[in-house]
Amino acid sequence: MRPAGRSETDSLYFDYPHFDAPQASSAEKAARSACVAIVGAGPVGMTAALALAKEGIPSVLFDNKSTFNDGSRAICIARPSYYILESLGVVAPFVDKALGWTTGRSFYRGEKILEFKMPDSADEKFRPMYNLQQQYIEQFLWDAVAANPLIETRWQSEVTGIEDVADGVSLSVTDPGGSYALLAEWVLACDGARSPIRTMRGHRLQGQNYEGRYVIADIQMAHDYPTIRRALFDPSSRPGGTVLIHKQPDDIWRIDYQLEDDESTEDALREDNVRASVGSVLKDLGYEGPWELEWWSVYSANTLALADYRDGRVFFVGDSAHIVPIFGVRGLNNGLADAANIGWKLGWVLNGKAGEALLDSYSPERRGATLDVFSNASKSARFMTPHSHGWKLMRDAALSLALTHPFAGELANPRQMTAYTYSDSPAVLPDDPEFAGGQGIGEVLPEAKWDGGYLSDRLGDGFTLLCFEPGLAREIEAGLSPADALTVLVMPPALAERFGAQSGSAYLVRPDMHIAGRWHRATAAAVLDGYGQVTFREGALQ
Repeated sequence: MRPAGRSETDSLYFDYPHFDAPQASSAEKAARSACVAIVGAGPVGMTAALALAKEGIPSVLFDNKSTFNDGSRAICIARPSYYILESLGVVAPFVDKALGWTTGRSFYRGEKILEFKMPDSADEKFRPMYNLQQQYIEQFLWDAVAANPLIETRWQSEVTGIEDVADGVSLSVTDPGGSYALLAEWVLACDGARSPIRTMRGHRLQGQNYEGRYVIADIQMAHDYPTIRRALFDPSSRPGGTVLIHKQPDDIWRIDYQLEDDESTEDALREDNVRASVGSVLKDLGYEGPWELEWWSVYSANTLALADYRDGRVFFVGDSAHIVPIFGVRGLNNGLADAANIGWKLGWVLNGKAGEALLDSYSPERRGATLDVFSNASKSARFMTPHSHGWKLMRDAALSLALTHPFAGELANPRQMTAYTYSDSPAVLPDDPEFAGGQGIGEVLPEAKWDGGYLSDRLGDGFTLLCFEPGLAREIEAGLSPADALTVLVMPPALAERFGAQSGSAYLVRPDMHIAGRWHRATAAAVLDGYGQVTFREGALQ
């Protein structure tokens, strides 16, 4: 919502573009069948399109809007997402614009009870977290999408029907020029929490709804407080409630404040009430300068997911597959990881680098990641928004204890910084029991400094083999065919200890930087067969 007198896209700091509907006739649009149709041109849909394009796969991207989503919405981008953006060649504007941060502070009745720092070191290329409004996220992704000849975007185009047909899916599409049917081989449903595709396919999200409701308000003010996430518990401005505060670029500040049980959502969203509530929060912060109201909305904390993220030739990606609480900032980041995961896998199947069985690993990997988020976020949600009188009593007792006992303050830290481990995925190998250290199967490859750069800079576009013995590397390279998308990288001895490796050890790393296999005493035959197994190619031992 915007203040009275301003339109939905009349922002204090961002110029929203306008996208016209496709100008071709309905017959012409129907005639251009799609290899992959992507429904939803938000951050998740555009990331999926770019991931497919990286593999040489064309797609058609549909969205029923004529511009980007309004308001800041998802603002926290985690380090793993920056690696996804880098792999797609779009990270530079994000680094330039976003505000990186490592520190969070929590306060109870005005007293600081916790200051945490997220994992960071000189070996890391990116900061643990960045704040950036969703408008910019969409703009930067759109700049790359618009410049890519493999991606066709159809704005103001609503998918109104979906039907399985032989070797594909038929989509019914309506735009200002009329209606038509488009045939696609595969469909990615990236159409958000209220996913029409999910409804049309007869699926429902399952899980838990939490009682807590929050108003999120963006304001513009020139305030010199550093980029530190602040959480206020039981502040004077919202007695018994919780307030979260984030700094964003362009002097925009995001304020999330919890509504009381007896506050109606309709009343809470009235502009005069939002202004009064924000003003009282700023008073708590000791800020008395001028500020402007930019935008506001409301959300609830839910943990909901589909039982399966795949339905035949339709894959559910991002919020269409799951809804996670905002606490722990995993919504957008989970969605980007979904898009990257299905993007490279579907791309590899379509361009012949992998067998179709690779697609069966998408749902267990990404649904597993969602359930892992639920496990952590549910604890945070119960703490941030106690759902019963008993939980509130325990929460308040812990907060009170934190005033004199620092260990209790850790309960107020909702950060989940470790990426999910795909150890049980069908797209990884069993671990080698000879390893006594290093990163395990399914974990994300750690970053490391290397000759003034980083280990990640040297990874190939496909799979990468980290080899700790040059002779073995040469033997493996000699066994590769021209069709193999496997880069062999000879590792410096200085990094062997970090990987628990010896001369002759090897790590197989997937395009998404997850470890697919490792051998303490590798042989060329074992490595090449393992590569065939995780790409599900004919002839590999499964």
